[in-house]
Amino acid sequence: LLVTSSCHSSSSFWVFFCMQALPRRAWSVGIGPGRNSNLFIGRVADNLSGPVGCIGGCNSKEAGLIGLIQRVSSASVEIDGCCTGEIAQGLLVLVGVQRQDTESQADRLLERILGYRVFEDAHGRMNLSLNDIGGGLLLVPQFTLAADTRKGRRPSFSTAAAPPDGRALFEYLLRRATERHGSVAAGRFGADMQVSLVNDGPVTFWLEA
Repeated sequence: LLVTSSCHSSSSFWVFFCMQALPRRAWSVGIGPGRNSNLFIGRVADNLSGPVGCIGGCNSKEAGLIGLIQRVSSASVEIDGCCTGEIAQGLLVLVGVQRQDTESQADRLLERILGYRVFEDAHGRMNLSLNDIGGGLLLVPQFTLAADTRKGRRPSFSTAAAPPDGRALFEYLLRRATERHGSVAAGRFGADMQVSLVNDGPVTFWLEA
């Protein structure tokens, strides 16, 4: 429970009720008094920024490009019975593209993927990145990560990018990854894929850019 002063009035206050849903993601409900009051639902990431859905009006963008990273000892993807990509030790990253995601966000996500410290050092601490160990990177597009699951029993994909936009941004991410990292494999956007992995840990993190 967080209580903060409103910027509109020294006597006003906002109350945020936060519920953790996924790593580095949460939802908040704020209620404030007076004629400027709004009831809104906002995404809380690093610093209570970026309201996502509002009652009372707002134009905030949905959360950014999603990368669900899994530390693996091996991983592979098959399409129509043929292996299209496989890695040994490294990261399997499921990529979800949302509406209005940009190439600059893809660059930022790739930077985080390559530099995120999820591998153990000589002392058993998560202190090494994919770049540090020279591990493999398997990128797999998964539009279901962009689903809105806040209510009901059926996911809504209104927040996911249109297929042509999602394909273009995933292919951009893959191209940039190939330029920057030695061992890169990938699934295929829009294909029916069978993904196999051995999650080492298990270690899984949700990243957004």
